[in-house]
Amino acid sequence: MTINVLVVDDSAVVRQVLSGVLNEAPDISVYATASDPIFAQQQMQKKWPDVVLLDIEMPRMDGLTFLRQVMQERPTPVIICSSLAEKGAELTLQALAAGAIDIITKPQLGVKDFLLEAKHLLWQTVRGAAGAHVSRRVSAAEKKPVAVAAPAADLVAMTATTDTIIVIGTSTGGTQALEEILSKIPRTCPGIAVVQHMPEKFTAAFAKRLDGLCEVDVKEAESGDRLIPGRVLIAPGGHHLEVQRSGAQYIAKVFRGPSVNRHCPSVDVLFRSAARSAGRNAMGIIMTGMGDDGARGLLEMRQVGCRTIAQDEQSCVVFGMPKEAINMGAAKEIMPLAQIPSVLGGKA
Repeated sequence: MTINVLVVDDSAVVRQVLSGVLNEAPDISVYATASDPIFAQQQMQKKWPDVVLLDIEMPRMDGLTFLRQVMQERPTPVIICSSLAEKGAELTLQALAAGAIDIITKPQLGVKDFLLEAKHLLWQTVRGAAGAHVSRRVSAAEKKPVAVAAPAADLVAMTATTDTIIVIGTSTGGTQALEEILSKIPRTCPGIAVVQHMPEKFTAAFAKRLDGLCEVDVKEAESGDRLIPGRVLIAPGGHHLEVQRSGAQYIAKVFRGPSVNRHCPSVDVLFRSAARSAGRNAMGIIMTGMGDDGARGLLEMRQVGCRTIAQDEQSCVVFGMPKEAINMGAAKEIMPLAQIPSVLGGKA
């Protein structure tokens, strides 16, 4: 079965290179390209794509507005082709919140060479997107705000130490899934460490966005940060995140290192550190994503007595990582995304 792709980018070079690279794959066909969303709409009237590769900043209509229209009319897997610029990162996060499922980052210089070198990554991303479960959604930012009560005085004292931690790993579709669950948990939840596969310069903006939507504090992790109730630490793009024990406290260690399972940060690195440092006092949750990162680390957590959970297929955008964990016997429980907040101390 051929995956029909529509490329929407105002750069003629990017359109040409992406078309050439993707058409090399035996199962992928770029059936049309468009220099802006208006032309894209005309192409989609003739034939609806299986996957859209979409730039954000374009003339006549920005990619974000176009994406929202597509997701309302006929939800379709959309991959964002974004620059690493700070403005591009913020717009890309808005696109992910609106329903886009993955990011391909473009450098501001040397775009052609980068895309040619990233051929296999592009193929893998498009194939994963083609099998994704995409639906209309309303982000936490668009929902009616709920008043959040200030923490009681004794809750503030509780942040002095914690005996229980939660580690979460996710990839494709994970930005939406994390927003869904973290926006429903209270400040009384245990300390949480998260690996979301995401490029550098995006994770800080992502953490900032979540912090504005959630009752819990969310920040990009730094070495020495403590995992305490009501705090969520997001692994920085391009860095691994580990949990270490220091007396009665759990602290974060952030470091550069080689990719593990093709990823940095890697879910396996986080999960294995939780197994070593916290043992049965840790809970591991693996959610939507392509590939198998995190499956072996979750198995190590289960083997030392941790509670381990995998998101179910029906609620995943891509049932890759959870499926591998389930097949490996790493997940003691399987549950839908809507149920996960309840095990974090929130409301399902």
